Amino acid sequence: MTSLRRWCVVAVVAAVVVAAPLLPRLVPASASDVTAAELLSRVQASGDQAYSGYVETDGAVQLAVGEDFSDLAELFGDRLRLRVWWQDEDAWRVNRLLLSGEEDLVHDGERTTSYDYERARAVTSRDPDIRLPRTSDLVPPSMGRITTDGAGADEVSRLPARRIAGVSAPGLRLEPASEQTTIDHVDLWADEETGLALRVEVYAGSSTPVLTTAFEEFSAADPEPDQVADTWSGQVERDFDDTVDLADAANQYAPFRVPRRVAGLERRTAGTGAVGVYGTGVTRLIAVPLREGDADDLRESLLGSPAAVATDTGTLLAVGPVSVFLTSEGFSYVLAGTVTDETLLRAAEDIVAGVRLRGRFE
Repeated sequence: MTSLRRWCVVAVVAAVVVAAPLLPRLVPASASDVTAAELLSRVQASGDQAYSGYVETDGAVQLAVGEDFSDLAELFGDRLRLRVWWQDEDAWRVNRLLLSGEEDLVHDGERTTSYDYERARAVTSRDPDIRLPRTSDLVPPSMGRITTDGAGADEVSRLPARRIAGVSAPGLRLEPASEQTTIDHVDLWADEETGLALRVEVYAGSSTPVLTTAFEEFSAADPEPDQVADTWSGQVERDFDDTVDLADAANQYAPFRVPRRVAGLERRTAGTGAVGVYGTGVTRLIAVPLREGDADDLRESLLGSPAAVATDTGTLLAVGPVSVFLTSEGFSYVLAGTVTDETLLRAAEDIVAGVRLRGRFE
C-alpha cells in the first residue's frame, strides 16, 4: 500500500470516529402516530422514569427582584449548563456546571443536599411542600410535567417529531384554556416510550421562547447508585438547615395562614401555612409574606426598574410573562407568577383581606 493510500485510510477512519457520535443526530426524526392526548398523559406520568444527561437552558426573563430572590432571577434569566441523573422522584442529582466549579443538588427521600464547590460546603434540608423554584425544576422532564400539570386533552395538539439528543421525539403543543395566564403556548418534544420531555419551549406573546430547556445528551438507562448519591470527598463542611429557602422559612414561621382561594385560583397545598401556591400548570402564582426590612429592599429593587408601577396598594413589575406585586397595606406580601396583572392584583386584594393569624398567634 502506498503512502498516499495509507493516509487516505487514516483520514477515512478518523472521519468515521469523529462522525460516529453525530450520526444519530443527523438521521431524520421518525413520524409517530401517538395522539396528543396519549403523549400528554405520558409526559404527566413520567416522574418515576429513570434517565440521565446533559442539559442547556436559555432564559429571557430579567427580573429586578433584589438579593433575596437573586437566585430565582438567575434561573430564568441566564443560560445554564446542567448534568442530571434521575432514578425516580425520590432519588436524583442535578449539577449546575460553572466556570469555576459546580453547584449540586442531591435528593434522597425527604431530604435535599445542596453543595457549593467553591466553598466546599454541603447543606442538607428536609424537602418542603412549598419552596421557590430550583435547578431541578428546569431539566426538561420536570419542566414538561410542571407546564402540563392540570392540562386537558382539549388544550393540546400534535407537532411534528424532532430529533433531540439523538432521540426521535414526537412534539406536543399546549395552548392553555385559562384567560388568566400570560403564557401563550408551550411546545415540547418527548421520548415516545417513556414520556420524558427532551425539549421544552415556553412562549409568551412572541415568536421567540422566553424559556428553553433541552437535552444535548440523553440516556433512558438507569443511573448507577453512586451517580445519584452524596459522593463529595475531602474537606467538606457539612450543615443542616431546617429551612430550604425564604418561602419555606416564611411558611413555617410567619404567624399567618393564607386563604384557600384567591382570584378564582385554588390553593395547591393543604395545611395552614403562611405561604400560598395557587393555580395549576402555566397559570400559577405564589404569595410569600416578608419581614419589614426584606420588603423594603424588594420595593427598592422593583422601583429601580423603569417598568415598575407604584399604586396605592403596592408596587407592580411585569417582565415578559412574569408579574410581581408587593403589597403595601399593613404587613407585606410579595406575589409572583405567570398570571395577568389583573389576576395578580385581585389575588393581592384577596390575600390582604383573607390572611388570618394562626396557631398561638390567633
